[in-house]
Formats: sequence, C-alpha cells, structure tokens
Amino acid sequence: MARYKRIDPSPRFLAVDLSLQLLPGSFEHALNYLIDNELDLSAFDKRYKNDETGACAYSPTILLEVVLFAYSQGIVSSRQIERACRDHVTFIALSADQAPHFTTIADFISSVGDEARVLFTQILAICDRQGLIGREMFAIDGIKLPSNASKAKSGTRADFERQAGKLDAAVKAMLTRHRQEDERCVEPDFHAKEIKRIERLNRDAKQVRGWLTDHPNDRKGSKGTIRESNRTANDSAKMATSKGVI
Repeated sequence: MARYKRIDPSPRFLAVDLSLQLLPGSFEHALNYLIDNELDLSAFDKRYKNDETGACAYSPTILLEVVLFAYSQGIVSSRQIERACRDHVTFIALSADQAPHFTTIADFISSVGDEARVLFTQILAICDRQGLIGREMFAIDGIKLPSNASKAKSGTRADFERQAGKLDAAVKAMLTRHRQEDERCVEPDFHAKEIKRIERLNRDAKQVRGWLTDHPNDRKGSKGTIRESNRTANDSAKMATSKGVI
C-alpha cells in the first residue's frame, strides 16, 4: 500500500515576507500597486485632523485595498473583512498585518462617498483590461460585474463610456450591499454558508462523475473529428448566426 507524508493543516508560526505574498500577475498585486503608486488619494486626507494630536489613523490605502479585494472574493461585511485580515495571508499582506477593527472598516465605508466609488471603478477598469478579472471573482449575489473588456479594446468613445458606466454601477451596488450588511443586527452564520458551498461542490462533482460514466466516448463529427460535448444537452451544437456563435 502506498504511504504518504502526513498532511497537517494545524496552526503554526511561520516567518513570512508579506510583500512576497502578492504574486505579480494577480489581481491583488495589481490592486496593491495601483493604489500605492498610481492613484491620487489626497482627497481622503481632509477626513483626518490628527496631524498634531490624536492617534494615528489607518491609511486609506490599506482600507481601500482590503475592501476591494474582499469584494473580489464575494465578501461584503465589515466583520468578515476584519476576520479575513486576521486569518488569511493575502488580506494580512494587503493590510500590512494591521488588522483594522470592523467598526473602522464600517465607518470608512459609510462615510466615503464618490471618492471610493471613482477609485474602485478606475482600478477595475484597468485590471479588466489586463485580463485580471475572471468569472470566479466578484461573485456577490445580485451583482453582475462586467468582465473580459480586453476582448473589446477597440470602440467608440461611447462604447468606452458605456463600459465604465457598467463598472461604476457594479461598484455602487457593492458599496450599497456592504453598508446594508453592516446595518444588520444579527451576524450571518458563516459556518452554515461554508456548509452550503461544500454541498454545492459535492453536487457538481457528482454530476460530472455521472456524466462521464454515461458518456464513455467522445462525440464524433462528420469527418471523424472530436466534437465538443455539453453536460446539459449533449445533442446540442454550435451555430453561426448574424449575432455570433450560439
């Protein structure tokens, strides 16, 4: 019988270079670079009057980065964001291991207006053009984030304005959803949400295994070439129409 090394996911202390956790070519790396180097955040300075007295405030760069990255992972609750900044290494890297309290995050989101929305829209537009936003990101119920703008780099000014408008509307919806979640008196049951996702994974895996069992061979075309299959309706086929391939 084969023997394998024991897998031990228990907690441990590790020496981690936080800057190396943001891999080049990833959304979080682009997010960190753009907010730190390319965007003007001076509008946020007027919100603070602690240059001579009072405690130091959390940098808006950290708050913006953890919030938008949380949105990309389907997280729209300040309590969940706080927990992620304590437990997940990418959030720890983006927050520079500062772990802002959920009340700080909630106050930031409730008080910022167009500044955050405009910045988020700019970041998403740049990352989308770089192909860094996929269908697995921003999976927030009721919010559709347009993606793959890189497939349509050419167009009229009206086309680009329309794309920017869709992104702006999606960002506005995410901020609204975040504020609504923070206003809820009862914190959601995160364990129950995890169980539902695992059940969905098990159901999808069972369907794939069943389909493979029922269809042991590839479909053949008229010339003997392999045709693509469809797990929903295997007799369906692609057709070229005036509106593209359906």
